[in-house]
Amino acid sequence: MTDTLLITITGQDRPGVTTALLEALAPSGFAVLDIEQVVIRGHLVLGLLLSTQDRSDQERQVAMDAVCAAAGSLDLHCQIQPGALEDDGRRHGRLLVTVIGNPLCPAGLGSVAAAIANRGGNIDRIVRVASKPVTALELEVSGADHEPLRQALASVAAESGVDLAVQHSGLGRRGSRLVVMDVDSTLIQDEVIELIAVHAGCEAQVAEVTQRAMRGELDFAESLRERVALLAGTPVESLAQVREQVRLTPGARTLCRTLHQLGNQVALVSGGFHEVVDSIASEIGVSDVRANRLEVADGVLTGRTLGPVIDRAAKASALREFAAAYEVPIDRTVAIGDGANDLDMLAAAGLGIAFNAKPLVRQQAHTAVNVPYLDTVLYLLGITREEIERAQLCP
Repeated sequence: MTDTLLITITGQDRPGVTTALLEALAPSGFAVLDIEQVVIRGHLVLGLLLSTQDRSDQERQVAMDAVCAAAGSLDLHCQIQPGALEDDGRRHGRLLVTVIGNPLCPAGLGSVAAAIANRGGNIDRIVRVASKPVTALELEVSGADHEPLRQALASVAAESGVDLAVQHSGLGRRGSRLVVMDVDSTLIQDEVIELIAVHAGCEAQVAEVTQRAMRGELDFAESLRERVALLAGTPVESLAQVREQVRLTPGARTLCRTLHQLGNQVALVSGGFHEVVDSIASEIGVSDVRANRLEVADGVLTGRTLGPVIDRAAKASALREFAAAYEVPIDRTVAIGDGANDLDMLAAAGLGIAFNAKPLVRQQAHTAVNVPYLDTVLYLLGITREEIERAQLCP
């Protein structure tokens, strides 16, 4: 006979249910080995694992009768069966799979579950961390290896349209992090150089150079030089107008405020320009910024930049330098970006997130977010919607 009993209680939740059931069991003196409870829209599911070691059949029966009577008095259904001993081998190396959808459909979630099962994994627990503006779930998985599961779920994400991340569970997810973000088309919805080009009257020419770079005909540094050269003669006052035109990505303020309130560091690394990025950073409370700087003479842009170009290698170097300055281990860094210029930074970080990114970037990043809300990134860091809302109330 097994030395454990598994009691499962289901039904309409109300205050005092757990207290009443535990009081019914108290006289037995059985040890509580495990307990989990979840309430979904008022419906209770309570699982209780008890040790009955060295107890007689009569003692077990008395306890079972007591808990069934208590459950019945509360109009709850009670199921009792022999419990299983914990498989310690499955408890080690747990993974957390974060699933985000807008909406999250059964087919997509089913594909995730199937991929986990096909890689030898078992879903031990599912917790909802957000229901608006997206649905986000955390699946605690045992029995699967990290990299094979990550690769399998990357394919599921591409096919089903859900956003997925696979991370190691444990204390490593808690504590402070360094989050480094790209700016254009990540923190903001715009490409700053294109906004300046409108004022310079060379929008089409700048766009043509950008397309050449995207086709791989130019690297970032070359494309930046060509595009900035087209801006020569633009009055410096135009930059103030560009700053007014810039639109933050939805959720950007919430992301930065929550990260700061929870003790994290935030930095910006941009292939854009200090003249615009610095004011954006100040607006969201970020003091660490790396960007290019435009040369100005006689009140107009000269068509050149000053100092080293912030290209993909420089972005990765900046992440490492910020991490060293804040004494944050690299495995506790997070990089967020959307373009090929961000690939080195995404690869260097402990967690590289492609945000509404180009296909190549989505394929190479650790994970991807394809919903238009930047604060969705917080769910990948184990931060719940309730924690986000509390952070917004802090002074």
